[in-house]
Amino acid sequence: MDSVVKVCVTGAAGQIGYSILPMIASGQMLGPHTRIALALLDVPQAEDALRGVAMELQDSAYPLLDSITYGSDPREVFRDVDLAIFLGGFPRKAGMERKELLQRNMNIFKEQGQALNEVGKPTIKCLVVANPANTNALVLATNAPNLPKRNFTALTRLDHNRALAQIAAKASVPVDQVKNVAIWGNHSSTQYPDVNHGTISGTPIKQVISDHHYLHTDFISSVQKRGAAIIEARKLSSAMSAGNAAVNHMRDWVTGTKPNEWVSMGVVSDGSYGIEEGLVYSFPCTCNEGEWSVVQGLHVDEFSREKMEITKRELIEEREEAFSS
Repeated sequence: MDSVVKVCVTGAAGQIGYSILPMIASGQMLGPHTRIALALLDVPQAEDALRGVAMELQDSAYPLLDSITYGSDPREVFRDVDLAIFLGGFPRKAGMERKELLQRNMNIFKEQGQALNEVGKPTIKCLVVANPANTNALVLATNAPNLPKRNFTALTRLDHNRALAQIAAKASVPVDQVKNVAIWGNHSSTQYPDVNHGTISGTPIKQVISDHHYLHTDFISSVQKRGAAIIEARKLSSAMSAGNAAVNHMRDWVTGTKPNEWVSMGVVSDGSYGIEEGLVYSFPCTCNEGEWSVVQGLHVDEFSREKMEITKRELIEEREEAFSS
């Protein structure tokens, strides 16, 4: 075995936690040669459920699972953590305005950011899954000024995976034949799934799929609204696919993306593609030796620019609402 990596999961007693923890403990995230020390965080009210989750993990007898600790104090749980996956947030409820949701989550991520600022390793990698993921990641990073902003990312890999699957289904090919779609912007219904640079079995998507009207309409809306469609069907939000996407995101960030392939990640903008510096915005990214880089030099046509600006404006509005008090 190469090493022991300490992985923290917040909101670990929730439904996404129940999906993702077996993936992490079995080596799907970091491979068969890395032992895992799990640190689980949840609110005090979930203490009994969290203890039950820890018991189930123990009973599963995962060969790679080195240890399990859990608690409700982020200053204790975040100590010495290498990778942190933030599943825990305040869920949107019926009749709740977006501003109220943002404010409630800002309080959670402000507290957790301050805890990270005190005890977090300077090399910690943080992935925010809890919605609104991009703005929650921005709040987390803002409240942990001792840590590099590059350490904070938001999950848009779920949208990326959804886009791959939709294109594969339309073209009647295995999903691994579809490469280099991109998700721009927010993990919300304004996101822009972009196929202009993608390929199917090495051929540009737009050459394989001749129905360009579909690519500019139904494809985009189906990816944007996929989460809502799943809630409508199963009466619960995406858990299995969200957990899988989070594992994909962390695996590629840590171990690197494949040659000539990119993935979509919500990262702190450096101004690339005219996106305001400092926003947590989804870009096509490559990863190497534990570092992500925004793919540069992609041509952005007028249609794409309009879509990218719409989702940018939403993120600016979210930021203003989240930090308004």
